Formats: sequence, structure tokens, C-alpha cells
Amino acid sequence: MTTPTAHLKRTPLYEQHRALGARLVEFGGWEMPVQYSSILDEHQAVRTHAGLFDVSHMGEFKVEGAEALAFLQYLVPNDVSRLALQQALYTQLCLPSGNVIDDLLIYFIAEQHYLLVVNAGNIDKDLAWVQEQAQKFPSVTVSNQSETTALLALQGPAALEILQPLTDIDLKGIRYYHSAPGLVDGLHCLISRTGYTGEDGFELYCSAADVVQLWNDLLVAGKPLGLQPAGLGARDTLRLEAGYCLYGHELDEQTNPLEARLSWTTKFNKGDFIGRDTLLTVKEQGPNRLLVGVELLERGVPRSGYALYAGDALVGSLTSGAPGPSVQKNIGMGYVETSYAIVGQPIQVEIRGKRLAAQIVALPFYKRS
Repeated sequence: MTTPTAHLKRTPLYEQHRALGARLVEFGGWEMPVQYSSILDEHQAVRTHAGLFDVSHMGEFKVEGAEALAFLQYLVPNDVSRLALQQALYTQLCLPSGNVIDDLLIYFIAEQHYLLVVNAGNIDKDLAWVQEQAQKFPSVTVSNQSETTALLALQGPAALEILQPLTDIDLKGIRYYHSAPGLVDGLHCLISRTGYTGEDGFELYCSAADVVQLWNDLLVAGKPLGLQPAGLGARDTLRLEAGYCLYGHELDEQTNPLEARLSWTTKFNKGDFIGRDTLLTVKEQGPNRLLVGVELLERGVPRSGYALYAGDALVGSLTSGAPGPSVQKNIGMGYVETSYAIVGQPIQVEIRGKRLAAQIVALPFYKRS
């Protein structure tokens, strides 16, 4: 099943997705596979064996030059100076208001050389913002590598076993949120121990020209170990169970990192950064609302935008919601007034005009054993 998508961008793996019978949908201006077999099958494959995701739609910017570190320290709220070589950092691009333009990863690739990985739907907006801020730092260059860079995510408990025969790099030696450059399947890659599923796994950055070979060979190598191609549907249910924010849902230009419970990524003691003064005020006064986990206690599926009530009072709304296959509960995330953001707080989710019993629960919903 496909829809007319002449105006949409496609990754280099578009023909592979079609050949695998993927259902293709619009996502952030891209035509992407939402599922191949079923969302449930692909979700369970990642939790029990492994799944392979095409995330080549993500954006990659190089930031280089003598002032690269000083620039990034000013650009984002997290502390880029703490990175060891080949380490990655999760952070945000913030407006002076403290609200979030995008969330991203920053890799410390080499001296005076960093890689920024941003969300697909925000590439143009982010690039314009980063380049505008870089004008204050004359010895910094920002270059967009998105067109020439592809990205695969191999996620699940069998990921290391599948990938290790294809590379001489000792994968066990790559710690979580660290990376290593090396050959995979004879192709130059950056091998990163990161992911968006709540499982162990790797993300492989490579040339867009090489990704078809890498995708095909990984699927062949992983098949005996239960590897399946996985689409955006399973990616969403997996990240929701793991309590990860999705830009455009939990994060946007009306939301700051502190109310999203990302205060661990905001380092006020590192010096000035964009949005620091506003965020410091939010920290001192306390956020007006907080991100929470919600679990339905009656039959029904929570979805983004559904209203949340405590008694007769409207106290917030959901930003994401779905059945959680691994936790076997209907779950969601959303924002509620701070006084209601208490684990165990009874609330109701309004679904099609009917209010269903629910409660606020701790995040994440799922943690791998």
C-alpha cells in the first residue's frame, strides 16, 4: 500500500523497502517505511532478537575549526567539553526563550571536528539556525553532510552477534554513547553504540553510496539470528516504551528541556549558552508542567492530543500514545500541571468523548533486563 508522494524525499534504500513489501508513508517530508510485516512483529523482533531500521533521513552537520568547542558550548545547554574522543552527547538546540528547536546528538570526532545529528523534518530549520549562530565565531565552519550520509540502526539483543563477523573492530569495547570509525562489510563506517529503542544496539553512519550493500548484507547476515527489517511504527512503540522524547510530540518550540524532564542535559555551571537565563528562571521557579507517563486502566488506546483530567479539572494532554507490546498495557506520555505530576495520581484520558480511568506512572515503561 503506497500513497502518491511525488513531492517527498526518499532515502537511498527506497527501492529496497519497496522490494520488501514495505508500507510507505509520509514522515517529516520523507517517504518512509512504517512497517514491513506488522508493527507488533517488528517490535517483538527488536526486543527478542534484532531489527534493522533505515534512518538515513536524519540530518548530519559537520562543525569544524579552532572555535568549534566554544561555539557548541554556546549553541546547546549540555556540556560538550566533557566529551572524550569518539563520545556522543544528547542535547537540544534552544531558542533564547529556552524552548526547543530540535533535539540532537553531538559526536566528538577529532580535535576541532564535531558531528551533529538532527531530526529529518528539521534539517533546513536547524541548519539555518546553526549557521546563523556560527557567524559569531569566525573560525568555525558548518557544513551539511545530510545528502551524502546514510544511517542504519541495528537494534536488539542479537545486534552485537550479528554485526561482529562483519568488522574487525571489537564491538564489546565500544561503550554506550561511544563510537569507533572502522570497516563494516568492507565499507567505511562510524560505528556508534546508540539507539532509540531501549535495547542494546548500534547505529552505522556510512556513505549514501554504500548503504544499499550494507543494508542487504546485514539482513542476510542477521537472518539466522532472527533479524527483521523494521519500520517507523515499531520505532515509535519501542521509543515510547523506553520513555524517549520525539520531536514534534514531547519536544517543540513551545516546550523547554526542564519541563520535559531533561534537566540532566542542562548544565548551568558551564558558562553562557542560548536560553540559559530563561531556563535558570524556570529552574528557580519550577516548571508549570511536567512530562509524565500515563497508563490506561480501562480498555482503550491513548493517542497524541487526547485531554487529561483529574476529576472535572483539565490538567494536561497526551503527546504520544499507543499499545505497549512489551509491557502489555496501553500507555502514553504527556504534560500535566506540576501539582498532578505524581506517580500513582489517578487521572482520566478523554477518548472520543468518554473519560477512561488511568494513572500517572514512572518513566520509562520498559527497561531491558
